Amino acid sequence: MSSEPEVFTLPARRGRAIRLGTGEAIKIINTHGSQVVDTWVFSAEDLTEFLSNEHMRPTLGKLWPGKGDVLITNRRRPIMVMEEDTSPGRHDTLMAACDNYRYGLLGCTEYHDNCTDNLHAAMRQIGLEAPECPSPLNLWMNIPVGADGVTGWGEPLSKPGDHVILRARMDCVVAMSACPQDILPINGAACQPTEAHYMILDRRS
Repeated sequence: MSSEPEVFTLPARRGRAIRLGTGEAIKIINTHGSQVVDTWVFSAEDLTEFLSNEHMRPTLGKLWPGKGDVLITNRRRPIMVMEEDTSPGRHDTLMAACDNYRYGLLGCTEYHDNCTDNLHAAMRQIGLEAPECPSPLNLWMNIPVGADGVTGWGEPLSKPGDHVILRARMDCVVAMSACPQDILPINGAACQPTEAHYMILDRRS
């Protein structure tokens, strides 16, 4: 008799990483509707192969993936598929993960939590070392792009409880960061990062 999968917390301003086998899936939930989740996927066999936005965009022919789209690695191989998306589907692939340098440019004079450090901390928690910080798939991050190419900082279009399901096409490691951005409104007008949640689906016994 199957039981409901466990719900895990992705704490506000922090990161988590999990291993997935081929065919398994992760459901990432925007619990409060306004939280951006920076998401990375690495090949479990070789961490130098990873989800790559710059390789995915020409393959998909668009700026962000949607339901049914395959996520592509820097070796142009499928690593996951976006099986489900209940949100309006705005997920940024243009912006690099925030880092302490970025917050310095925004006026911070002391250390600020950031997605780059969250990635490395999350990987270390499961005994791995990320070889670099690739550009993440920024789930629910709304970056409007004008016809003249000018970008903006929009608030998320998602609502509380929206989720995506990403299913592994190879053995992989998924890392997530509940983005700690609290200066620009990418986590909503309140600029208040919140926790998100996730579940592992079809986990092998």
